[in-house]
Formats: sequence, structure tokens, C-alpha cells
Amino acid sequence: MLRFNNDYNEGAHESILKKLAEINMNQIGGYGEDEYCDEARDIIKKLCDAPGADVHFLVGGTQTNLTVISSALRPYQCAVCATTGHINVHETGAIEATGHKVFAVPSDNGKLTAKMIEEIYNKHWSDDAHEHIAQPKLVYISESTEIGTIYTKKELEEIYAVCKKCGMYLFIDGARLAYALASEKNDLDFKTIAANCDVFYIGGTKCGALFGEAVVITNDTLKQDFRYMIKQKGGMLAKGWLLGVQFSELLRDGLYLKLAERADRLAIKIRNAALENGYKLYYDSYTNQQFFVMSNKTYTELSKKYVFSTEAKPDNDHIAVRICTDWATKEENVDQLIKDMAIYK
Repeated sequence: MLRFNNDYNEGAHESILKKLAEINMNQIGGYGEDEYCDEARDIIKKLCDAPGADVHFLVGGTQTNLTVISSALRPYQCAVCATTGHINVHETGAIEATGHKVFAVPSDNGKLTAKMIEEIYNKHWSDDAHEHIAQPKLVYISESTEIGTIYTKKELEEIYAVCKKCGMYLFIDGARLAYALASEKNDLDFKTIAANCDVFYIGGTKCGALFGEAVVITNDTLKQDFRYMIKQKGGMLAKGWLLGVQFSELLRDGLYLKLAERADRLAIKIRNAALENGYKLYYDSYTNQQFFVMSNKTYTELSKKYVFSTEAKPDNDHIAVRICTDWATKEENVDQLIKDMAIYK
């Protein structure tokens, strides 16, 4: 079976495996307080032009989201996100399990807007019963979103301006940040992102690393005692250098974005061929996630050889699927998929 169902089907880029093998028998300090994590922190701070940022390394996305959000919020406060947001649909109530409500907002394109956020804030504080309602304090967005869309520089700047105006934190989930930055439609970079949020993370798990997410905190208020929260939430990896090494290898010479550019190119190749063959888009994405509507018959035939993830059933005769490329997707597999999609249309 050829897997196009997610972007973490493979292990890690060969440069990471080579470096891990090279230092395997070295004795190295634990818990992220080592020379490899320090090197990765320095690289990230320079990429973000944020010398005062705090950088922490965690293992996975859900762990990172719940650690950041539970650290930022008081017990009576909540996180605002789009209804398709990962913390709302794919984390088994992890945020709620920390005692915080997820306030989900309907959105056709998976994104929030500055206007939406300001309306939520104003509605809460204009309600005479606001003390009886979870207080919106943190805005959670993903770059790219759960449905492959991305924020523009203008959109991000407007959102952050509103968050600051309303005294709310802005947290950017960057599990698929590489694929957003590599998109042909993107006008953001690490520096702009770091300057327009309070905390974000650079995802490694989905783009070349065995595992790992690098949290970048720019807001001084959120920096205090963050390592205590990492430890309490089970996120402080004893062999922390395993994370530092991976981010150093990915980010030192631009490998991270090169891998993502290739994945995005292959995804757009599938998109263009599918549209030429009469497939309809379910979501309009220009990143490594592509969403198509196909007949039940087509899906059944393709499923004999390929693994996709399913999104919805638009009607009894059709199914919406997600086709995902990643840093290690083989072009010959993409070409075969395109051929078969044409045959079974």
C-alpha cells in the first residue's frame, strides 16, 4: 500500500540519523540542557531575529499544545479557535482535560479573522453575566491550518493587533509550519511570525524529524516557570539532546524548508492533475494537504492500492478525502497516483 494519509509515515531525514549515530555513545547532559539544544536554540533565535526569545523542545504536537495553553491560562479562562482547529477536533479533549474550555468558532476556510476575535471579546465583556462564562484569553491558530489554508502577513498582523488590544495571547500551532512557509502563496517568514504572536512552535515531527516540536516564546509573561509546566505535563525528555540535534540538522542550512518545498510541489502536482481530470476540491489548499471529492466507486478502487484519510460524506454517492505529501514522498508514487486517479475517475 502507498500511504498518502498523513505527513509522518516515514522516519527521519538521513542527516539526522547520521548525526544521531555519530554521537550515540557520547555522554551528554539531560533535560534539554546540553550543547546540542543550545546550538538549536541559537539557530532558531537568529532565524526569528528574536534574541530574547525562550526556546523549548517537546516531543509532539498535542503535548505541546496542552503544555503551552495550560501554562498561559488561569483556570477560568478559555482558548478560542476555529471549529476545525486541531485542539478542537483531533486531541481527544486534551485542553479540556487540563481544565480549560475550547471556544470553537465556525469558519469556512479554517482561519480566524481579527474581526471574529474582537467580536468574541466584546460579546463576552458586554454580557452582564460574563463572570459566569469562561473568559476568552488565548487565541489559537495553526499555520498551516487543519485544512491546508495559510494566513497572510496582513491577516496575521491584524489578528495580533486585535489580540494585544484585547489583552489576549496569540498562540500559533506550527506542526505544519514548514509546508506553510514553503507554499507558493506564502508571504510570511520566521521573523514575521515571531514578531506577531506571543508563542509559536516549529514542527519537526511532520517535516523530517523522528519527533519533536520547538516552542518559541516571545512574551515575557509566558516565559516564567515554563519548564515547570513542561515537567508537570510529562514533556521534559530526559534524553533532551535527541531533540536539539534534530532541529540543528533541519534548520542550520535551510534543509527544513527545502524538504517542505518539495512536498508542496508534489502536492500541487496532484492537485493540478486531479482538477484536469474533473475532480472537485473539497477545500482550497496550496500546501502539502490536498482535499478532493470523489465517487464511492473511485474511492473503493483507489483504496486497493492507496491509503488516504477521509474528511466527510458530502452525499450518499461521494466521499471527501485528504491526500497528503511530505518531506519523503517519492515522486514516482505521486505519478502512479495521478495515473490511477485518471483511470478510475
